Amino acid sequence: MTHGIYSASPATNSGHVEKRLIARGLLAGAVAAVLAFLFARLCAEPVIGRAIAFEDGRTDVENAHGVHEHGAELFTRGVQANAGLGFGVLIFGVAMGALFAVLFCVVAARTRGGGPQVLSALLAAAAFGAVYLVPFVKYPPNPPAVGQADTIGARTGWYLVMVLVSVVLAIASVWLARRLADRLGTATGWLLAAGAYLVAITVVMVLLPTVDETPEPLRDGSGAIIYPGFPADDLYEFRLVSLGTQLVLWATIAVVFATLAGRLLGERTESGQASSTAA
Repeated sequence: MTHGIYSASPATNSGHVEKRLIARGLLAGAVAAVLAFLFARLCAEPVIGRAIAFEDGRTDVENAHGVHEHGAELFTRGVQANAGLGFGVLIFGVAMGALFAVLFCVVAARTRGGGPQVLSALLAAAAFGAVYLVPFVKYPPNPPAVGQADTIGARTGWYLVMVLVSVVLAIASVWLARRLADRLGTATGWLLAAGAYLVAITVVMVLLPTVDETPEPLRDGSGAIIYPGFPADDLYEFRLVSLGTQLVLWATIAVVFATLAGRLLGERTESGQASSTAA
């Protein structure tokens, strides 16, 4: 069905099909964002609460010893954890849904067989890996209390660089795989392209700076610990939940979009067959 997305009607109607597919991508992204937010709100809230308690306790100790003066927050933690998180996830989900639909249209027009279900699953897996999983390995997310306010711009910038490089290298590896497949066969071509991507992204990870700002134990002038470092278990749990949130997001996009696109393309195929029979 994939290679026949636009075959059920004249070529002039292909733009209309793409618009309808992108609209379904937007809907899939919105549904995915809601589920991802609920998952994050339910699973991440306990560890975020512990992280905030750690941050507040450390700030009190620092202020008591004249070490640090904590600045005022523009938004409260409650606003950040609810409206801020929900709005951010919604915008991200809708944007990823639209981009996913565009990618689906581009790839579907150049491949044969498989159907929207298989293609959606493969695209979602590839997008999850390139957009989130690979950058996650180099720059994993941190809960509140981990990181310095004066370096947030640099940390965010390096993370975005990692995402951009990962996506560009993924696109280049697909191009390489198609070129190698013509000469060496499909399986060999894709394996070599995947190996090239892994080598290239590993080099990039080594070259990019490492950001490690997990709070160490706070010590007084004599070197005695007056406040512990950030718990490793909480850091691990937060990052695991963040990974799970992205899995929920991309899996939902794949399932919802495949369902909606399958219905749309199935209807067009049946309509095209009926028109051909009538003619």
